Amino acid sequence: MRKNLGVCLFSSILLLVFSAHLGAQTPDQKPPEAKAAEAKPAAEAPAPKEESSTTDHTIRIGNQTINYKATAGTILLKNDKDEPTALIYSTSYVKSDVKDPSQRPISFIYNGGPGSSSIWLHMGAFGPRRAVTVNADFTPPPPYQMADNMQTLLDKTDMVFIDPVGTGFSHAVGKAANKDFYGIDQDVKSLAQFVNIYVTRNDRWNSPKFLIGESYGTFRSAALGNYLQSHDSMQLNGIVLISSVLDFSTLSFDPEDDRPYIGYLPSYAAIAWYHKMLKDPPADLTAFLDEVRHFAVTEYDQALLKGDRLTAGEKADMAKKLSRYTGLSEDYLIKADLRVNEPQFAAELQRNRGLNTGRIDARFSGPSLDLLSEYAFNDPQGPAIGGAYVALWNAYVRDDLKFVQTGEDKTYHVFADGTQDWDFKHAGPGVGFPSSPNVGPDLATALQTNPHLQVEVENGYFDLATPFFATEFTMDHLGLPESLKKNITLKYYSAGHMMYLHDDDRVKLHESVAAFIDRTAK
Repeated sequence: MRKNLGVCLFSSILLLVFSAHLGAQTPDQKPPEAKAAEAKPAAEAPAPKEESSTTDHTIRIGNQTINYKATAGTILLKNDKDEPTALIYSTSYVKSDVKDPSQRPISFIYNGGPGSSSIWLHMGAFGPRRAVTVNADFTPPPPYQMADNMQTLLDKTDMVFIDPVGTGFSHAVGKAANKDFYGIDQDVKSLAQFVNIYVTRNDRWNSPKFLIGESYGTFRSAALGNYLQSHDSMQLNGIVLISSVLDFSTLSFDPEDDRPYIGYLPSYAAIAWYHKMLKDPPADLTAFLDEVRHFAVTEYDQALLKGDRLTAGEKADMAKKLSRYTGLSEDYLIKADLRVNEPQFAAELQRNRGLNTGRIDARFSGPSLDLLSEYAFNDPQGPAIGGAYVALWNAYVRDDLKFVQTGEDKTYHVFADGTQDWDFKHAGPGVGFPSSPNVGPDLATALQTNPHLQVEVENGYFDLATPFFATEFTMDHLGLPESLKKNITLKYYSAGHMMYLHDDDRVKLHESVAAFIDRTAK
């Protein structure tokens, strides 16, 4: 041991002496090879290049056989100085043998986050192949199963699944960094540039056009739709909002703002009903939720509005009524001052069962490691399906789409790094003093600019991330004239944020969106 230590010390001393000797050399004493290296000009970084792979496929849906081309590839974005800034990856599915593309709708599809790739809508809802997962429970480890998706939208529209910068295989290039695209307006402008390039290259300017987004993707769609129409004169036929948030203040639980507690109450009631936590569970969920909606905007709203003026007797009476709707104890509700936020509800609802309730899809439950915790810190839904989606996508993009070659070390980023510093400033229409991000005015302006634009809003009853009643509030406060209110349609599902995880609702979602495209593409 001592001998080895001595050898190591001796070697280190020699290295230090040798380094010092090199550092003390004059320029004339430098080795010839060093002089030659200095004489050569610094090599410029190779210009970023687009990549693509196109493959032919067939899918049979009912009695219909659809031949289509899948193109996995990147599109290069540039700034005003014609300098490259980013490569954006997408997977497009285009029906083959279409004589007139102008008569064929095209849809641009993405997820949310911000900072999520499009893998979820791609492999779960609308792509031609889908990941098979267990309904409302943990999908066992691999090998996983992938199947032809009978609910793909290829029967109605060509599709382009987009991964924003920092997600998927998309990344900044040149002098730009991924973080330069991490912001409301930065994100919108980059996707608008992508859409413009795509429709130009593929001769789709005259095709009926749709935006389909989920979660933050709905926030993006409102701003992007308005930007495409007002900045690029690209009129849209329709926008599909899946599990929406347009006004972040409806979800924020900020001090002195009681709206989120009101907006979440019907979702709490639906979830308590699903988990059989109600003392007198109603048979009809829809009728029950209408009752809770009414209670939320009348008695509950009035009680919260009183603030500290609410008497002990009034608080006890309200706690009793809230307990009937939420399954939470009266004592807990009184201690919470009648105000229970989302992570508190997720921790408390099934605490006596040792479980946390899911956030993205509250039908999922998972074991709690701390039964004294005030908040649920982990969402059991993510791990329950994430492994299957990520594994199957990585196999699919290599084996079927041929975008990644065997042995090639390309990493698909399901989620981007660094988006916790997302820039939420937004130069939207009618925006004054800085407040919570809100693109409701963008959607209203898009509808005003294009009175034929149609919007369909898909809502899951068991979604704790974007509660349906808060979405209804937002849609009712866009300030639209009567002539435009009819352009917005709301649909509901007995599932969560990703309603397509429930087989019956995936079918229903396809039917709703397919009918919407048929109706608005004419």
